[in-house]
Amino acid sequence: MKRYILGFLCTILFSVAYAQTSVHSSRVVRVLTYNIYHGETVAASKQFDLDLLAKIISDTKPDLVALQEVDFKSNRVLKMDLVTELGWRTKMVGIFGKAMPFDGGEYGEGVLSKNSFVSTKNHALNARENKEPRAALEMNVQIKSGDTIRFVGTHLDHTNDETDRINQANQINAIFTKDEVPTILAGDLNATPETETMRILYKAWTPSFSENTPTYPAVNPKIKIDYILYRPANRWRVIETKVIEEDIASDHRPVLSVLELIEE
Repeated sequence: MKRYILGFLCTILFSVAYAQTSVHSSRVVRVLTYNIYHGETVAASKQFDLDLLAKIISDTKPDLVALQEVDFKSNRVLKMDLVTELGWRTKMVGIFGKAMPFDGGEYGEGVLSKNSFVSTKNHALNARENKEPRAALEMNVQIKSGDTIRFVGTHLDHTNDETDRINQANQINAIFTKDEVPTILAGDLNATPETETMRILYKAWTPSFSENTPTYPAVNPKIKIDYILYRPANRWRVIETKVIEEDIASDHRPVLSVLELIEE
């Protein structure tokens, strides 16, 4: 009898523990960030192989994708709208956020989503005179559970002087910490984990990666500059993280995080 009771109690404890750690698929969000080097597919046999880029994206089965170094109808990309082209190929809905005019078109950020947008907004980020303008592209989307989350894709300043990155990090914190909306920030931040830029961002955001796996360059990566961050910390659980071993399509490796939104 004692053995039976002990076994019964163990079963209950196991069930409770499983319930506490089980994943609710309707609140799981697969997030990819990818600097696509304006679609040039740097080491591929075919320049502007958007089918290759789309396959890399689709193979990760993402719900949300942040794209950096995106051209919109510039001469450099033969007047193509890269976000729309990739959205069509991946069967996702896309939006482009202009950072600056460029080469007869525009240059900036892109976002792809499996679900339609509730709302979108493009935020111009601070840049000093003669520095390249940057942007943070915000979208709100309803996930399968019915919850609305915020997704932000960005690409911070790339120059050796960290001043603009620091200013842009402070601006991002100021914009997106005014409320407690569950938010994911993804992109090429051009900052390694120990820098002042990341110290500022880590005040408000939690990194999805527990290890600083290198993401750049794509061939034999040496440094981590591509990130997926989230806030508030108590609203998200990290299920999986991965730097995709892809070194042909871009000079950056794509980065995947699978996150679960936790109920309040």
